Amino acid sequence: MGNRKRQAAQAAKEAKKSQAFAKLNNCPTSPRKMRLVADQVRGEDVNKALAILRFSPKEASRRLEKLLLSALANWQAKNEEADIEQAALYVKEIRVDGGNMLKRLRPAPQGRAHRIRKRSNHVTLVLGSNSIES
Repeated sequence: MGNRKRQAAQAAKEAKKSQAFAKLNNCPTSPRKMRLVADQVRGEDVNKALAILRFSPKEASRRLEKLLLSALANWQAKNEEADIEQAALYVKEIRVDGGNMLKRLRPAPQGRAHRIRKRSNHVTLVLGSNSIES
């Protein structure tokens, strides 16, 4: 019984080794604008995703590019002996969630005030491996 649990834990550990993730919290961009860029790279090969982000004119693409490079570095730290080209890494999952919101007031005509919502977001990026050996 204990041996089976140990084997299952070992298999789960090996599966986790082929994945790496990075998180970006409280990014001061609205989630809607960030999702436009995130949808472009979801499911893409890492090199293609980096090219898409590098040449995208949107501001959110700069932050996602840094996040993708961070996830790559995390994968390399986990798999020091492995080669990136052999692993065939791709963007397995990218999730953009709403963060906290700063609420400000802007003066409006006739003594009124309009509420300004300065949105932020949390991005989670997971890299997966398509290699044959895993």
